[in-house]
Amino acid sequence: MTALAVGQVVAEKTYPLTRDSLVRYAGASGDFNPIHYRDDVAESVGLPGVLAHGMLTMGTAVQPVVEWLDGAGDDAGVLGWISDYQVRFTRPVVVHPVDGAEISITATIARLDEAASTARVDLTVLFGGQTVLGKAQVVVTLA
Repeated sequence: MTALAVGQVVAEKTYPLTRDSLVRYAGASGDFNPIHYRDDVAESVGLPGVLAHGMLTMGTAVQPVVEWLDGAGDDAGVLGWISDYQVRFTRPVVVHPVDGAEISITATIARLDEAASTARVDLTVLFGGQTVLGKAQVVVTLA
């Protein structure tokens, strides 16, 4: 198993989301709910504005772990693969029409299982300084 320690931060990254990101995701996913592109509709149902798709936020949040496992950082070669990923959606990501939004992700080793060659990576996913994904956990199998 790769030398890892509980509490070790293995990846940190900030990603921008724009209204363009939402349009592209809608086209790829087929999710054309107007709360993801029309302010008037979002506000009419009590939302603070246009929201990023939950699955877009979830997919973006795991990207630093994917890059770490692929050896995109300082480590060379593939370190492993994702065997499980789950989150709880706790707060929406409101995407401003001009400024967009930024989500910041920190991936930290939370548990190691030497016998199974697995690690649980906990994700801290923030938008505007607040957590948007709760209990975001990635189980990785290490090469």
